[in-house]
Amino acid sequence: MSNEMKALAKMAPAPGLDLIRAPVPEIGPDDVLIKVRKTGICGTDIHIWDWDEWAAKTVPVPLITGHEFAGEIVELGRNVTDLSLGQRVSGEGHLIGKHSRQSRAGKFHLDPETRGIGVNEQGAFAEYLKLPAFNAVPLPDEIDDEIGAILDPLGNAVHTALSFDLVGEDVLVTGAGPIGIMAAAVARHVGARHVVITDINPDRLTLAREVADVETVNVAKEDLKDTIAHLKMKEGFDVGLEMSGNQVALDQMVEALVMGGHIALLGIPPGKSPVDWSRIVFKAITIKGVYGREIFETWYKMIAMLENGLDIRNVITHRMHVDDYRKGFETMKSGASGKIVLDWSAREV
Repeated sequence: MSNEMKALAKMAPAPGLDLIRAPVPEIGPDDVLIKVRKTGICGTDIHIWDWDEWAAKTVPVPLITGHEFAGEIVELGRNVTDLSLGQRVSGEGHLIGKHSRQSRAGKFHLDPETRGIGVNEQGAFAEYLKLPAFNAVPLPDEIDDEIGAILDPLGNAVHTALSFDLVGEDVLVTGAGPIGIMAAAVARHVGARHVVITDINPDRLTLAREVADVETVNVAKEDLKDTIAHLKMKEGFDVGLEMSGNQVALDQMVEALVMGGHIALLGIPPGKSPVDWSRIVFKAITIKGVYGREIFETWYKMIAMLENGLDIRNVITHRMHVDDYRKGFETMKSGASGKIVLDWSAREV
């Protein structure tokens, strides 16, 4: 194995990424070295590409980016005994500390010392990734590499969707990006009665119908109240999954929920937003903020659901070689795609 590898990195505090040659990382006694096969482009990667205000204050330069991946273990640290060479894995990209009350209680996803691969630490947009063995998640044969590469965002969707009981409930999803669409698919899979997803992008609403058995509403042209009437819902939605980060969508969700309804918030608004708290109080609405994935309960549940018939493959709309990464990012930024998966195998001449 060469001691150099191909990688996508943020080399300067400016928009874009560069395809570089970088040293293959050296692992420690508790790490594994993973040969990356597939990676997914995430919304976070777009923020880093654009070098927006959040990225500028969060991401060190230089940094290999990317955190959605699947690959094969090619080296084991000397203390690693529960994984094996050649084993296919994905992995949890949140690197936790061991000192906080939350971490010591096993609530790893709430650890305030969390650092992210591809955001704070060297990431997965590379031929090889160093990862703590604790974070590696073995992949069953039923889950191929391209699905393994999008388990991170699927985990966001699963964590959000399973925040509240959905069996027999009516669910409103605001935001038909890939995570919103996958959350809608999860809601249907676990037994929700009606699932409605809203957006203003017709391409994404079309994709939502292709991925999941859902009703779609283009709120730029259609009235959500008409869909509620069409579905013969008498009081409104029981559960809302807010995936867009859009204040108007949240306001609409609050109005569309039943008294005592529940909202799980994953979407991140740009800056501060005005909230009509009195409306939320008088409707007795419960709101839960969602961050990342429950480590590792979310991973267990989403792998089990994939093995048991959950099908989110159609959310992947583009597959391309990493050498074509600029086209991949341009497509993602256009809003005319679902998930984009990059192939890191050697390109055939």
